Amino acid sequence: MSLRTGEHPNFHEGVDSGSSRSQRVSGVGASAGGEGNPAPHLGTETLSRRQRRRRGAFFLLCASAGLLCTMIWSVGVGAVKISPSEVLDILVARAGFAENDSYTAQQDAVLWSIRLPRVLLGVFVGMGLAVSGASLQGIFRNPLADPALIGVSAGAAVGAVTAIVADMNFAGIHTVAILAFLGGTGATFLVYALSRQEGRTDVVIFVLTGVAVNAMLMGVVGFSTFIADDAELREITFWSLGSVGIATWESVRVVAPLVTLGVLALLRQSYALNVLSLGDEESRAVGVHTERTRMRVILCAALVTGATVSVAGIIGFIGLVVPHFVRLATGPDHRILLPASALLGAALVVLADLSARTVASPREIPLGVVTVFVGGPCFLWLLRRGNTGRRVWS
Repeated sequence: MSLRTGEHPNFHEGVDSGSSRSQRVSGVGASAGGEGNPAPHLGTETLSRRQRRRRGAFFLLCASAGLLCTMIWSVGVGAVKISPSEVLDILVARAGFAENDSYTAQQDAVLWSIRLPRVLLGVFVGMGLAVSGASLQGIFRNPLADPALIGVSAGAAVGAVTAIVADMNFAGIHTVAILAFLGGTGATFLVYALSRQEGRTDVVIFVLTGVAVNAMLMGVVGFSTFIADDAELREITFWSLGSVGIATWESVRVVAPLVTLGVLALLRQSYALNVLSLGDEESRAVGVHTERTRMRVILCAALVTGATVSVAGIIGFIGLVVPHFVRLATGPDHRILLPASALLGAALVVLADLSARTVASPREIPLGVVTVFVGGPCFLWLLRRGNTGRRVWS
């Protein structure tokens, strides 16, 4: 089995070989006309590129509207029913505008204190995981790359279970989240350091190092689970399966700036990620520092994923599957792919959390279990579509 990069059919859709490859990446242009580049050919390429941009803009518009509708629907569903009009009335009143008596005090308290923080936390978690996954797939040119691959999820779990089993309390209720964040980012730096050879990072070595480190860290989690008592075991289960059920406004205020800044930093790397799809040599030829770009993307992805795991535990398949679906709909341009992944990832986590708390009500299914049940079959479908699996693993 070989993990060859750059073979995913959707990654280099329309990217030709040779010198013409640079014409297919935004910002890496070629002059119109001239020998070997006739004007009619470029006109066709420009039209095709314009069509993809329109399709991407339409997808962003639909995804934004879908996310908003999903959020309004999610905050209204539960034991206490709140209609969409009542949701809007409560939010308008909370914003300091006109109040009315279309809703009860119970509806106001449930929406504002319980459901809205939970939905917003789900939005930031889904946004961070999806953008991190899309960025990592871009820099590694590997369709199997996701936040868990760089060790951040397993590292965060180790930090969390260590705080739980050792009964640490140096930062109050935030102790577990802080150690989870430090464990996630620390594991990522460990993977990066172990995979560097002669001052550079080989993509295949990085992937395999991430797999090995993940396995060792999950072994630590397994041992901690073995020695934990019943109360500690329940907390460890939360970190292993993931949930946004303990969301509060304070947890939203903590994670929101970290995820927002990390996502914005990754969006700024869109051009570099487009160029990297051509390969390291071509990227260096047009002035992109490949190693520095990889360091930036890995660092930002680690910070974002560490922040989400520290408040929601390990939630699988969002960073792996969402970028694939967006790439099928909009193409490989990261200027559209990253923001679209953010919107779709946020909507999917909100929907998954809604299913988690309503399907087996009054009991709640762990969010990570729902995303695995949905994400696993979806990824298998993607593998079957267009012989993706053969191209990846051959």
